[in-house]
Amino acid sequence: MEYTNLKIKDWAVEDRPREKLLKKGILSLSDAELIALLIGSGTRNESAVELAKKVLKNANNNLNELGKLEINDLKKNKGIGEAKAITIMAALELGRRRKISDVIDKQKITSSADVNEVFQPLLGDLPHEEFWILLLNRSNKIIDKFKISQGGISGTVIDARLILKLAIEKLASSIVLCHNHPSGNKLPSEADDSITQKLINGGKLLDIKVLDHIIIADTQFYSYADEGKL
Repeated sequence: MEYTNLKIKDWAVEDRPREKLLKKGILSLSDAELIALLIGSGTRNESAVELAKKVLKNANNNLNELGKLEINDLKKNKGIGEAKAITIMAALELGRRRKISDVIDKQKITSSADVNEVFQPLLGDLPHEEFWILLLNRSNKIIDKFKISQGGISGTVIDARLILKLAIEKLASSIVLCHNHPSGNKLPSEADDSITQKLINGGKLLDIKVLDHIIIADTQFYSYADEGKL
Protein backbone atom coordinates (compact mmCIF):
# COMPACT_ATOMS: atom_id res chain seq x y z
CA MET A 1 0.00 0.00 0.00
CA GLU A 2 1.36 3.45 -0.94
CA TYR A 3 0.89 5.99 1.85
CA THR A 4 2.19 9.13 0.10
CA ASN A 5 -0.18 12.10 0.60
CA LEU A 6 -2.59 9.99 2.63
CA LYS A 7 -3.62 11.11 6.09
CA ILE A 8 -3.27 8.51 8.81
CA LYS A 9 -7.07 8.30 9.17
CA ASP A 10 -7.19 7.16 5.50
CA TRP A 11 -4.86 4.21 6.15
CA ALA A 12 -6.06 0.68 6.80
CA VAL A 13 -7.01 0.47 10.50
CA GLU A 14 -4.32 -2.12 11.26
CA ASP A 15 -1.63 0.21 9.89
CA ARG A 16 -2.46 3.28 11.98
CA PRO A 17 0.09 3.65 14.81
CA ARG A 18 -2.43 3.94 17.65
CA GLU A 19 -4.59 1.09 16.44
CA LYS A 20 -1.52 -0.99 15.64
CA LEU A 21 -0.20 -0.46 19.17
CA LEU A 22 -3.53 -1.49 20.72
CA LYS A 23 -3.87 -4.55 18.51
CA LYS A 24 -0.27 -5.79 18.29
CA GLY A 25 1.55 -4.13 21.19
CA ILE A 26 4.17 -1.41 21.48
CA LEU A 27 6.98 -3.59 20.09
CA SER A 28 5.20 -3.81 16.73
CA LEU A 29 5.76 -0.10 16.07
CA SER A 30 8.76 1.21 14.16
CA ASP A 31 10.84 4.13 15.44
CA ALA A 32 9.05 6.40 12.98
CA GLU A 33 5.63 5.24 14.15
CA LEU A 34 6.57 5.89 17.78
CA ILE A 35 7.73 9.40 16.90
CA ALA A 36 4.51 9.90 14.92
CA LEU A 37 2.53 9.14 18.07
CA LEU A 38 4.53 11.83 19.88
CA ILE A 39 4.07 14.58 17.31
CA GLY A 40 0.42 13.69 16.72
CA SER A 41 -0.01 15.20 13.27
CA GLY A 42 1.80 15.79 10.02
CA THR A 43 1.52 18.53 7.44
CA ARG A 44 -0.85 19.16 4.53
CA ASN A 45 1.31 16.96 2.30
CA GLU A 46 2.75 14.47 4.79
CA SER A 47 1.29 12.15 7.40
CA ALA A 48 2.74 12.15 10.90
CA VAL A 49 4.61 8.94 10.07
CA GLU A 50 6.11 10.41 6.90
CA LEU A 51 7.19 13.48 8.84
CA ALA A 52 8.68 11.26 11.55
CA LYS A 53 10.59 9.30 8.90
CA LYS A 54 12.03 12.57 7.59
CA VAL A 55 13.12 13.58 11.09
CA LEU A 56 14.82 10.20 11.55
CA LYS A 57 16.46 10.35 8.11
CA ASN A 58 18.01 13.71 9.00
CA ALA A 59 19.47 12.02 12.08
CA ASN A 60 20.91 9.20 9.92
CA ASN A 61 18.08 6.93 11.09
CA ASN A 62 19.88 6.66 14.41
CA LEU A 63 18.15 7.33 17.73
CA ASN A 64 21.49 8.15 19.38
CA GLU A 65 22.05 10.84 16.75
CA LEU A 66 18.50 12.07 17.24
CA GLY A 67 19.12 12.34 20.99
CA LYS A 68 21.97 14.78 20.35
CA LEU A 69 19.81 17.30 18.49
CA GLU A 70 18.64 20.54 20.03
CA ILE A 71 15.23 22.17 19.52
CA ASN A 72 16.51 24.39 16.70
CA ASP A 73 18.00 21.34 14.94
CA LEU A 74 14.65 19.54 15.03
CA LYS A 75 12.81 22.64 13.81
CA LYS A 76 14.85 22.55 10.61
CA ASN A 77 12.51 19.74 9.54
CA LYS A 78 9.56 21.37 7.79
CA GLY A 79 6.47 20.56 9.82
CA ILE A 80 8.29 20.32 13.16
CA GLY A 81 7.54 23.41 15.22
CA GLU A 82 8.68 24.24 18.71
CA ALA A 83 5.96 22.21 20.46
CA LYS A 84 6.69 19.04 18.47
CA ALA A 85 10.44 19.50 18.90
CA ILE A 86 10.01 19.85 22.67
CA THR A 87 7.85 16.71 22.76
CA ILE A 88 10.49 14.67 20.91
CA MET A 89 13.27 15.96 23.18
CA ALA A 90 11.21 15.23 26.31
CA ALA A 91 10.56 11.64 25.22
CA LEU A 92 14.24 11.02 24.48
CA GLU A 93 15.22 12.53 27.83
CA LEU A 94 12.76 10.24 29.65
CA GLY A 95 14.38 7.27 27.93
CA ARG A 96 17.81 8.48 28.99
CA ARG A 97 16.68 8.97 32.59
CA ARG A 98 15.11 5.52 32.64
CA LYS A 99 18.47 3.99 31.73
CA ILE A 100 20.12 5.96 34.53
CA SER A 101 17.47 4.84 37.05
CA ASP A 102 17.99 1.20 36.08
CA VAL A 103 21.69 1.49 36.86
CA ILE A 104 21.36 3.31 40.18
CA ASP A 105 19.98 0.16 41.83
CA LYS A 106 23.18 -1.66 40.89
CA GLN A 107 25.38 0.01 43.46
CA LYS A 108 28.54 -2.06 43.19
CA ILE A 109 31.17 -1.44 40.50
CA THR A 110 32.96 -4.59 39.38
CA SER A 111 34.13 -3.74 35.85
CA SER A 112 34.55 -1.02 33.27
CA ALA A 113 31.21 -2.08 31.78
CA ASP A 114 29.53 -1.19 35.08
CA VAL A 115 31.03 2.30 34.91
CA ASN A 116 29.90 2.64 31.29
CA GLU A 117 26.35 1.74 32.35
CA VAL A 118 26.40 4.59 34.85
CA PHE A 119 27.79 7.27 32.56
CA GLN A 120 26.80 6.36 29.00
CA PRO A 121 23.22 7.62 29.45
CA LEU A 122 24.62 10.87 30.87
CA LEU A 123 27.44 11.53 28.43
CA GLY A 124 26.91 9.49 25.26
CA ASP A 125 24.68 12.01 23.50
CA LEU A 126 26.32 15.27 24.59
CA PRO A 127 27.67 17.70 21.96
CA HIS A 128 30.19 19.06 24.47
CA GLU A 129 32.75 17.49 26.81
CA GLU A 130 32.09 16.84 30.51
CA PHE A 131 34.33 15.31 33.18
CA TRP A 132 32.78 13.29 36.04
CA ILE A 133 34.03 11.18 38.93
CA LEU A 134 32.55 8.20 40.70
CA LEU A 135 33.33 7.87 44.41
CA LEU A 136 33.46 4.34 45.85
CA ASN A 137 33.80 2.85 49.33
CA ARG A 138 36.03 -0.09 50.29
CA SER A 139 33.47 -2.54 48.88
CA ASN A 140 33.46 -0.68 45.54
CA LYS A 141 29.91 0.47 46.16
CA ILE A 142 28.93 3.87 44.81
CA ILE A 143 28.98 6.67 47.37
CA ASP A 144 28.19 9.43 44.89
CA LYS A 145 29.01 10.83 41.46
CA PHE A 146 29.97 14.42 40.59
CA LYS A 147 30.38 16.51 37.48
CA ILE A 148 33.76 18.21 37.83
CA SER A 149 33.73 20.39 34.73
CA GLN A 150 32.06 21.14 31.42
CA GLY A 151 33.80 22.41 28.32
CA GLY A 152 33.49 22.64 24.57
CA ILE A 153 33.62 20.04 21.83
CA SER A 154 37.36 19.50 22.16
CA GLY A 155 38.10 19.59 25.87
CA THR A 156 37.39 20.73 29.39
CA VAL A 157 39.52 21.99 32.28
CA ILE A 158 40.04 19.54 35.17
CA ASP A 159 41.24 20.55 38.63
CA ALA A 160 42.90 17.52 40.26
CA ARG A 161 42.80 19.21 43.66
CA LEU A 162 39.01 19.55 43.52
CA ILE A 163 38.63 15.87 42.66
CA LEU A 164 40.80 14.71 45.56
CA LYS A 165 39.10 17.18 47.92
CA LEU A 166 35.69 15.68 47.07
CA ALA A 167 37.03 12.16 47.59
CA ILE A 168 38.37 13.09 51.03
CA GLU A 169 35.16 14.86 52.07
CA LYS A 170 33.05 11.86 51.03
CA LEU A 171 35.44 9.38 52.68
CA ALA A 172 35.96 7.58 49.38
CA SER A 173 38.47 4.73 49.26
CA SER A 174 38.73 4.83 45.49
CA ILE A 175 37.58 6.85 42.51
CA VAL A 176 36.77 6.28 38.87
CA LEU A 177 37.30 9.06 36.33
CA CYS A 178 35.03 9.46 33.34
CA HIS A 179 34.63 11.93 30.51
CA ASN A 180 33.24 11.93 26.99
CA HIS A 181 34.61 12.60 23.52
CA PRO A 182 31.85 14.22 21.42
CA SER A 183 33.95 13.53 18.31
CA GLY A 184 33.18 9.82 18.65
CA ASN A 185 36.89 8.94 18.93
CA LYS A 186 37.27 6.88 22.09
CA LEU A 187 41.09 6.92 22.20
CA PRO A 188 42.70 9.03 24.97
CA SER A 189 44.64 12.20 24.24
CA GLU A 190 47.93 13.26 25.82
CA ALA A 191 45.93 15.56 28.10
CA ASP A 192 43.79 12.58 29.18
CA ASP A 193 46.94 10.59 29.98
CA SER A 194 48.39 13.52 31.89
CA ILE A 195 45.39 14.15 34.18
CA THR A 196 45.04 10.41 34.80
CA GLN A 197 48.64 10.09 35.93
CA LYS A 198 48.41 13.26 38.02
CA LEU A 199 45.40 11.86 39.91
CA ILE A 200 47.02 8.44 40.33
CA ASN A 201 50.08 10.08 41.89
CA GLY A 202 48.02 12.43 44.06
CA GLY A 203 45.73 9.63 45.16
CA LYS A 204 48.66 7.50 46.32
CA LEU A 205 49.67 10.22 48.78
CA LEU A 206 46.15 10.22 50.25
CA ASP A 207 45.52 6.46 50.05
CA ILE A 208 42.80 7.00 47.42
CA LYS A 209 43.11 4.65 44.47
CA VAL A 210 42.18 5.54 40.90
CA LEU A 211 40.50 2.35 39.70
CA ASP A 212 39.85 3.40 36.12
CA HIS A 213 39.40 6.24 33.68
CA ILE A 214 36.58 5.68 31.19
CA ILE A 215 36.17 7.64 27.96
CA ILE A 216 32.66 7.59 26.50
CA ALA A 217 32.37 8.05 22.73
CA ASP A 218 28.79 7.64 21.51
CA THR A 219 27.99 3.96 22.15
CA GLN A 220 31.66 2.94 22.60
CA PHE A 221 33.97 3.38 25.55
CA TYR A 222 37.66 3.15 26.37
CA SER A 223 38.96 1.86 29.73
CA TYR A 224 42.45 2.68 31.01
CA ALA A 225 42.21 -0.33 33.35
CA ASP A 226 41.23 -2.74 30.59
CA GLU A 227 44.08 -1.47 28.42
CA GLY A 228 46.61 -1.90 31.26
CA LYS A 229 47.40 1.82 31.44
CA LEU A 230 46.91 2.31 35.19
